Amino acid sequence: MERNDTKSSFDAKLLRPANPGDDASWAFVVLPEGASAKLPRRGRTSVVGTINGHGFQATLEPDGQLSHWLRVDGALLEAAGVKVGDVATFEIMPVEQEPEPEVPADLLEALAASPEARAVWDDTTTIARLDWIHWVTSAKQLKTRDKRIGDACDMLASGKRRVCCFDPSGYYSKALKAPKAAD
Repeated sequence: MERNDTKSSFDAKLLRPANPGDDASWAFVVLPEGASAKLPRRGRTSVVGTINGHGFQATLEPDGQLSHWLRVDGALLEAAGVKVGDVATFEIMPVEQEPEPEVPADLLEALAASPEARAVWDDTTTIARLDWIHWVTSAKQLKTRDKRIGDACDMLASGKRRVCCFDPSGYYSKALKAPKAAD
């Protein structure tokens, strides 16, 4: 597939999340099926693009429906001259090379304590590391997250380069989804 074959243009309404957390300034967009289908994977995927002509780079999250959603932070909303409720024009395409993900401090600490796990971690692909991080951070409870970090180090130390038993799209487990939109 040519790189231009992966470019998508679409209009979408900027939605306010029902539970925005501590930062209420962000919005989100669920990608149309056709735009998501052009992306290289159903899990987390980084893209470059524009919103109303203003450039950005972001990591799309899986929505659990074999598509993706995009978080649009307050700074990008302002720079693009849009607000929640507006319909904006988007152009996106996957990045040429997935950027190295930021490793959460607790996972980094556990890897530092296990040289065998760290050696395999360092030898895996960026996408594999992204999946490991996504598996750990998708835990809903701290107890589950801690267990996953321990399991990740054990699996890596035993030579496993990819996380097993994790659906990065959320489709089969329904563990991942787009935020619920406010009314």
